[in-house]
Amino acid sequence: MSEQSPRQETCAVPDQDAEAAPSRDTDTVPFEAADPGDAPPEAPSGAVVGRVPRDRGADRAAVRAFRPHRRIPALVVAALMTLLALLIAAETISALAGVPLRLVPYDGMLSWATSTPWTDPLFLAGSAIVALVGLGLLAAALVPGRPGMVPVRSGDPDVIIGLRTRSVTRALAHAAEEVPGVHSARARIRGRTIAVKSATSGWDKERFTQEVRAAVLTRLAGMDPVRPYRVDVHVKERK
Repeated sequence: MSEQSPRQETCAVPDQDAEAAPSRDTDTVPFEAADPGDAPPEAPSGAVVGRVPRDRGADRAAVRAFRPHRRIPALVVAALMTLLALLIAAETISALAGVPLRLVPYDGMLSWATSTPWTDPLFLAGSAIVALVGLGLLAAALVPGRPGMVPVRSGDPDVIIGLRTRSVTRALAHAAEEVPGVHSARARIRGRTIAVKSATSGWDKERFTQEVRAAVLTRLAGMDPVRPYRVDVHVKERK
């Protein structure tokens, strides 16, 4: 019974045997003929044996399911807003009760605000700092974080499949190391780019770059990720 490729794994780390297994594109699909003399059934026109048909709804569901979240900035903002709300509530309730807490020096703040012009350097510096903090929080909310899973195609919106980023990079590095002349390789995912660094025994940069890129793309196609990736190969001669 043939080994399973990393593409058939659901949110799990593939072992070394699974990483070295051939991709799904090269697997054959067994069939049963009615009679020994019958010819095998022909695949539909344009179909690729072993590939999951593309379903836009399933792809969007997988991307949404594994979209990274900015938990730390959200927690920081939520904590600050909670403290501010508690302070306002305490000051308001104490003032209504006739015993204001005055945790905030309102008199001093009012005096400073009425006597400080808009062109004051301290006022401008404080405004710039507040604006930069706000822009930073806005950027943190809009820019996605580092993904922990790579969504792959399942063909069904109700079936969500993903591979751990570390497992994907490990499998791609192993594919690069299978190229003759490559002693070691490392792979990293940066956005939509997969950066592969390989150490070789010779200095034929063009040949090694093409062969490593082809090996990595072949292994990546076997995983069938939802989003396309660009492969960037860096070759360094081993001394």
